[in-house]
Amino acid sequence: MKKLALAFVVGLVATSCSVTSPVTATNNEIGSKVGKSETTCVFGYGGISSGIVLNKNYGIAEAAKNGNINTIATVDLKIQNFIIVRKHTLIVTGK
Repeated sequence: MKKLALAFVVGLVATSCSVTSPVTATNNEIGSKVGKSETTCVFGYGGISSGIVLNKNYGIAEAAKNGNINTIATVDLKIQNFIIVRKHTLIVTGK
């Protein structure tokens, strides 16, 4: 019984829910470059402004810089929910 309870707790902690949705799109060509900006929010609920945010430089500008993108075409937001942690990833495409 203890092993079953332990397996249940480990499974619960390891599970996550992931959603990717579009934020914005422009008339620029998509191009082959992709840049990402990631942050983790601990003990937060709702938006990125609640809880403890671990990357203060998180944003579209950082994602474009990481992907060496000068002209932004699309921006997507991927959110992964864990038990007490939320991971936000901005995905920028362009040239």
